[in-house]
Amino acid sequence: MRISLWAAALAVVQGVQSLPQITRTGKYLYDPSGNRFSIKVGGETGMREAKDELVLGMGRRRPERGQAGGGTTGGRDASVRKVEEGQQNDFQVQEGREALTLTPTGVAYQPEGAVAANSSANAANGGFPEPSSYVDPLSSSQNCTRDIPYLTQLGVNAVRVYSVNSSLNHDACMSALSAAGIYVMLDISLPLNGSIDRASPAWSTNLLDEYTTTINAFLKYDNVLAFNIGNEVVNLVSNTNAAPFVKAAARDIKAYLKGVGSKALVGYSAVDGDAAFRNTLAEYMTCGDDTVRVDIYGLNNYEWCGNENVNSSNWNVITQGFSNLPVATYMSEYGCITSPPRLWTEVPALFSSPVSDVFSGGMAFSYFPTSDGYGMVTFSADGQTVTVSADYTRLSTQYNATKTPTTPSQSSASSAAPGALTCPSVNATLLASSTLPPTPDESVCNCVNQNALACRVTQTSASEPNVVGALTDYACSLLGSTNSGASCDAIGGNGTSGTYGSLSMCSPAIKLSYAMSAYYEYNPVDSSCDFSGNATLNPNKPNTAQDASTAASSCLASQPSGGVYTPTPTSSVAASTSASGAASASGTSRSGSNSSSSAGEARYGIGALAQGWIGGVVGVLGVFIGGAVLL
Repeated sequence: MRISLWAAALAVVQGVQSLPQITRTGKYLYDPSGNRFSIKVGGETGMREAKDELVLGMGRRRPERGQAGGGTTGGRDASVRKVEEGQQNDFQVQEGREALTLTPTGVAYQPEGAVAANSSANAANGGFPEPSSYVDPLSSSQNCTRDIPYLTQLGVNAVRVYSVNSSLNHDACMSALSAAGIYVMLDISLPLNGSIDRASPAWSTNLLDEYTTTINAFLKYDNVLAFNIGNEVVNLVSNTNAAPFVKAAARDIKAYLKGVGSKALVGYSAVDGDAAFRNTLAEYMTCGDDTVRVDIYGLNNYEWCGNENVNSSNWNVITQGFSNLPVATYMSEYGCITSPPRLWTEVPALFSSPVSDVFSGGMAFSYFPTSDGYGMVTFSADGQTVTVSADYTRLSTQYNATKTPTTPSQSSASSAAPGALTCPSVNATLLASSTLPPTPDESVCNCVNQNALACRVTQTSASEPNVVGALTDYACSLLGSTNSGASCDAIGGNGTSGTYGSLSMCSPAIKLSYAMSAYYEYNPVDSSCDFSGNATLNPNKPNTAQDASTAASSCLASQPSGGVYTPTPTSSVAASTSASGAASASGTSRSGSNSSSSAGEARYGIGALAQGWIGGVVGVLGVFIGGAVLL
């Protein structure tokens, strides 16, 4: 089947509307007149944390008349109205008194990237294929022009993009999507070192900078629905200790967005699993007050195949398990991947009770051709001609025949909104403390790096994540072999116990420099700061271990009480540590302390450094964290 590009493009022009602000009321999403908004958006291509897919939402739109807003196309308002958080399971569009009910629908849109070799750490954490590269689909105006008509034929109203290059220009694609009435759900992590590593989790300055840099690049667009801070970071009970780091990212990104005046939602997409694992993780990510929980929680689920029903597919159990969550939920991936052909019989179930009583739609998998054969289109050799598959046709039929839910009303949702969930305690299925890591503080890390560290990684080595990881392991093992009581606890964090070293928030390069410096202080000769040519002495290094301790103590004294603050943008963002050891300039700076941080947040005070930079024989920075002294 082929669609006339001219006819499809005309349909886009005729269907253009301005999308209003969506809010969350309890666990539903609504427009400003109180009409429910449900997500009809396509899903991802595979079960991996940093997916290479763009999900384009396919939803119903009704023509709008005389709406205020931005530029127009074909006489209609082409400006997408902002989507914001309200309080229960649907998106609400806000514009004057007009009511508009939308249900996002869609398909995965981002082309597959290369898959990284399976490491031992990855194998120990589920072995899911992880991408090593990605293609930014929003940087190609030609591809967007080619694909939007086909997506519009499916009723697109939202897109999810999994990886973008913030340094590229996205104006043409974002404007075209806006003109077509399409919101964007944007993942802000990247493959490899651009996301929280489930095998060695950290919430650090480099990740905060990367996430906020991407956000900054997209703040100007009127059709950003949500920023996703992670996808399947936690995929096994054994790595649920990574959950506090993901939740800290959600906390800080929410604070950042509020600080810059954005009402975009903050989301997370979770892997499926058995009921205990699935429900406990969902409760953890949505517990606590609104400053620390995600706004929208997605579940990647592929259980419905063929002509199954709500009971045989296990969707009844999933729906019941998520019924107490206080935020919006949706199927962030769905579509059978084990028993073709895909009939998409789950679509009407997804948008009707009992599933729609809990879920606000979902994302079908996937638009682009995939190595496993689940794409919905193919392209000609020159990439200009699109041919749709039977999967596309069946999904289109289901979407266009399905009405989106209109209940509950916003007033009902508000009065029946669930209260804040109490965070679950550490248990057999959740190795995650409710005490979260601190907000990464670039100024503190830079200060320690410049004034307290004698031995620092070279710029060339700092730009190679695998080198940094291997060197850090090696330097820490050297410390352990000295029998001096030294360790790398100051640069580590434990999500299960809720204790986080004083420099655990710093970039991998600064953490490595700390480990190298600690070893150098144990044996202060030039050869101790070589590490096969990967390190160099700081020309302004402290003269003594006591000087290093004093300098580090002074740097840490500037950190806000409680360790949690609102990051704010700075004028420049640098990407790497300089050869002289100066850490990368941050994309964020500190804007005061968060005096209202809850008891669940990490209490991050400066410990007694009277023992000096050397703990026993070797230099180690001791700091009190959450009641524990890390030495």
